[in-house]
Amino acid sequence: MKGALRASKFSLLTLSILLGLIVPFEPASAVTQYTLIELGGLGGREATSARGINDLGQVVGSAPVSASRNHAYLWENGVMRDLGVLGSLNSGADAINNSGQVVGGTHVPSGEFHAFLWEDEVMHDLGLLGGDDSRAYGISESGLVVGRTDVPIGGYHAFLWEDGAMQDLGTLGGVDSRALGVNDSRQVAGWAETAGDDMRAFLWENGVMQGLGTFGGARSGASDINSLGQVVGWADTAAGDGHAFLWEGGVMLDLGMLPGGSSSGASAINDSGQVIGGSTTASGDSHPFLWQDGVMYDLTEYISAGPGWVVRSLEDINNAGQIVGWGEYYGLNRAIMLTPIPEPSVVGFVGLAFLVAMRRLRGG
Repeated sequence: MKGALRASKFSLLTLSILLGLIVPFEPASAVTQYTLIELGGLGGREATSARGINDLGQVVGSAPVSASRNHAYLWENGVMRDLGVLGSLNSGADAINNSGQVVGGTHVPSGEFHAFLWEDEVMHDLGLLGGDDSRAYGISESGLVVGRTDVPIGGYHAFLWEDGAMQDLGTLGGVDSRALGVNDSRQVAGWAETAGDDMRAFLWENGVMQGLGTFGGARSGASDINSLGQVVGWADTAAGDGHAFLWEGGVMLDLGMLPGGSSSGASAINDSGQVIGGSTTASGDSHPFLWQDGVMYDLTEYISAGPGWVVRSLEDINNAGQIVGWGEYYGLNRAIMLTPIPEPSVVGFVGLAFLVAMRRLRGG
């Protein structure tokens, strides 16, 4: 009887403690762990790269098909498929939306390199603006495509392709510009040269290209824009160091560097405001980072990978937090995807403990 009473008291005490844990519990870290997945290749894995990922986990990039040829690919559920070319040489994919539309660049029969849109199993040539060369770098959910094309007056200009027509977005007074990201609000982000030959991040909307400024230096460049109009990239300080930035509503926020680092740059942002990129460290090495909620995390500390792996570049992040890029496996380049590992549910754990405690109280 005394033993049963002690067990009941113990169970009640345990139950009280566990229930008390539910409200005050907070995760030990704001960043989860990631598993590293190698995406394979199209006959060879060396020099394979991953450039874009959508919310379905479909990945695009380029992979070698021979010693001198690379082809655009679409990776899904462990299978990498060759998207081919429009000519006989090379192609590469740079972005994919949730409808499975893929954009990039391909050689055409004339030997020129043209921007393409791949959809419904067909690769379409997006054409040119009077020059000889073009490439697409970004696509919105509604199928707006952006990139760069050379123009008759010389240099490359950013373009917006919509409903079969390619529009020249111009520059900031200089020769060259390049569009890298677009959303369904027809906001375009990239970089353009000024009349003084300086490089500037830009946001194009409503027919107007505006420079986003710097951190006191001469140059900046934007790499991506999300559905909320938040832009990321890099900008020089007065000392000439590049810092990753997040621009929103006219304000450019310096995301800083990893501890001891001197420079950083952001490559992509998702709709939750998670930013990825690279930063130097105190040792002078470059490490991949994830920035969220005002904190920059060194992802080398959160990636579960086997021996021999070094993550070198992060290129894109989807709204599920999956990240693609490339790394080195014993010195050889490989396309990779980083997938967040779900954390155990604390409420579920406490719920299980609650059931155990109740059974003990009932003597079951």
